[in-house]
Amino acid sequence: MLNSRAPQNCRRRKGNIPFPFAMFFLLLLFFTLPAGAVTFYDKTDNTTRINEIVASMNNTELLGQVMMLGFFGTVPSDSILSWISRRNIGGVKLFGWNVADLPTLGETIGALQHEAARTHFKIPLLIATDQEGGWVRHIKGKTSITPGNLSIGATALPYDAYMTGLYIGKELQTLGINMNFAPTVDVYTNPEADVIGPRSFSHDPLETASLSVAFYKGLDTSGIISTAKHFPGHGDVTQDSHGTLPIIDVNFDTLWERELLPYRFLIKRDIPAIMSGHLSFPKITGNKKPASLSPYFLRTVLRKKMGFKGIIITDDMRMTGAIIGTGNTPTACLDALKAGNNMIMISHGTDMFERIWNKLFYEINHDPSFKKEIQSSVKTILTIKMKYLGPGSSVPLYPDIKKIEKDIPAPGAKNYFFNEACRSVSIIRDEHLPLNPGETGKVLVTGPYHLFLTTGSSYFPEADTYYFPFSPENNNMEKYSTYLASIAENYDTIIFSLANRNSLQMLEKLKTTDARIIVISSLTPVYLKDLPWIKDAIAVYGTGVESFTAGFSALLGSFVPSGKVPIPLTPQWTAEE
Repeated sequence: MLNSRAPQNCRRRKGNIPFPFAMFFLLLLFFTLPAGAVTFYDKTDNTTRINEIVASMNNTELLGQVMMLGFFGTVPSDSILSWISRRNIGGVKLFGWNVADLPTLGETIGALQHEAARTHFKIPLLIATDQEGGWVRHIKGKTSITPGNLSIGATALPYDAYMTGLYIGKELQTLGINMNFAPTVDVYTNPEADVIGPRSFSHDPLETASLSVAFYKGLDTSGIISTAKHFPGHGDVTQDSHGTLPIIDVNFDTLWERELLPYRFLIKRDIPAIMSGHLSFPKITGNKKPASLSPYFLRTVLRKKMGFKGIIITDDMRMTGAIIGTGNTPTACLDALKAGNNMIMISHGTDMFERIWNKLFYEINHDPSFKKEIQSSVKTILTIKMKYLGPGSSVPLYPDIKKIEKDIPAPGAKNYFFNEACRSVSIIRDEHLPLNPGETGKVLVTGPYHLFLTTGSSYFPEADTYYFPFSPENNNMEKYSTYLASIAENYDTIIFSLANRNSLQMLEKLKTTDARIIVISSLTPVYLKDLPWIKDAIAVYGTGVESFTAGFSALLGSFVPSGKVPIPLTPQWTAEE
């Protein structure tokens, strides 16, 4: 086995969600590995061993390695355990719905890896998640809430990018998660790109490239397999590629010097994995086929022109086939593998898994060229697994539950991220800043985060607060904005949290009020570029207590903000050609 420590997933602990007794019995029953089983890592010559394994794999074992599946529930379902044991799948994707609490998650990961250790070759699983920092954080609980990528862009310090990757990596390492779908290296090209927004580092391709490399190196130091996304680039997109197929109308020269620049930097520094995005570039390809299904983008550009040698994995294939350009999802998965992806990631339920499997299994049995491609992909996958999951690797296959309870959040992380949040605070307009508490009169603190209101109340104990939802049901923002406008006349100062287009709608209702409006922007400050009537505004880039505390402290002059807004905030900024 790659990692010989005994799994601790069977231990029942007070206060945690226990495994069902059947699962408990199952893990005990199969704790001892089959006698005479082949060991995945038993030679010093990795290439020779990988070639031996791939040559001796049957079609089921080959095909399984190119699949990364999600599952529902907070403990391993019978279905996902069966897919590991019977189909030899290469990885498991963890979503927010898989997390009840962190110790239970550690038990779950240990159980999944234990099942993989019982297979013929004992190949460990890639255990992946989306822990970008900031806005996107699938593993919640006590994990760190970082100020986010745009915050790092505001400090422009590669050290902040490195340390963010390092701390996120240490927490994932403790949990036994060995692959992270990060960094997000999309260049913030289009001010309408709400799906990416604060997930980006910067509007500048070179700065994005520099910070992306530093973030990757931080993750890598923690032993985590970094996955840069979303290739070729999602930053000039106004739609969400999880719900439609975005069309990006740029030529190749622009793409090469802009969106592809961070990837060029990362590939030269041996980034181990890249995620292909469901994004269409008709000016480049001559059709609307997404890059995730495009041999031109994956084989010609990414492999040959850019020299990438690691794993190419798709973004989630759960979207319907029509959205990503084919008749159905199984066909799309087949096309994705033929186009040059090494792995397909699918979060569908078991019925869809079977439909996809049947489609691919027929192909591998009837098309020798497809089988050859799968064998090549498995060699690539095993090469990365050998490098990151071999003896002495940082990420345990069987997490230590006591260590999870002790070391998450990572020691030192909270203090570090508070200091980073302070470094990133940016003054946008300061006609009346810093604010003198003695001159505020009656204060209202309002916004779409309860944490913003409670943090504001600690600085302005006499203030009133008004909460409105970040995303109201049925998009019914009108009733909230109308009510806010009706009470605004009762206040002298309104401190407003601007976070998204819904809160922008709320803010615009206050344009005619006599109250002084002070904006603390969170996430992206892009919405302020078209609001010249706002005379006092600062930007923070996260939604954790560290970011809000830094924002209110700067508002009152506790320190002089030094952050540089990493995107243009002029009305002229539009999508570029």
